[in-house]
Amino acid sequence: MDANNLTGMADYLVEEVGKLARAGATFGLISANTLHVVFEEVAAKSAIPLISIVDATCAASKARKLKRLALFGTRYTMQGTFYPKVFSREGIELLLPDPEDQTYIHDKYLNELIPGNFLAETRDGLLAVIDRMKARHDIHGVILAGTELPLILRNSEHNGIPLLDTTKIHCEAAVTEMLC
Repeated sequence: MDANNLTGMADYLVEEVGKLARAGATFGLISANTLHVVFEEVAAKSAIPLISIVDATCAASKARKLKRLALFGTRYTMQGTFYPKVFSREGIELLLPDPEDQTYIHDKYLNELIPGNFLAETRDGLLAVIDRMKARHDIHGVILAGTELPLILRNSEHNGIPLLDTTKIHCEAAVTEMLC
C-alpha cells in the first residue's frame, strides 16, 4: 500500500460505493482490514452508510468483555492507527507483537496466506506468537485482522485465548443491519 496515494485509494472507493448506491444498495462494507486506513474518509463521502470492520470488531470485543487484545494482520494494519483509535475509545488495550513477530506475521501473510499456502509450520509459528504474548502481556484475545488469518487459525480459541475473526464479525454486523 502506497501511503502517498491514500487519497487516490479513498476517492476510488467512494466512486465504487457510489455505483453500489446507484444500483440500490442501502449500506456497504469495505471487507479488507488494511483498507480501513481510509475508512473514515470514505464513510464521510459515501452515498450510503458503511459498516466498519474495526467498529464491529470493537463492539464484539466489548460484548465479550475483552480488555487486552493482541492485533495480528499486515504490517500496515498492525502499525496503523485505525484499530487503536477505535478501541481506545472503549477502554480496550491493543498490543502488538514484538517487531520480529510483526515481520514474521506480515511476511507469512503476504507470501503464503494470500497466495493460498496454509502450512502447518506457519500455523504453529503464529500460535507460538500468541503463546508468547499471553505469557508476556496476559492478553485476553487476539484480533485476526486479516481475511486470510482465520483460514490458517481455524479454531475460535487457542489455549483458552479467543481468536476474533474480523471477517466473520463483519459479516454478522452486515446481516444484522440487513435484517433490521
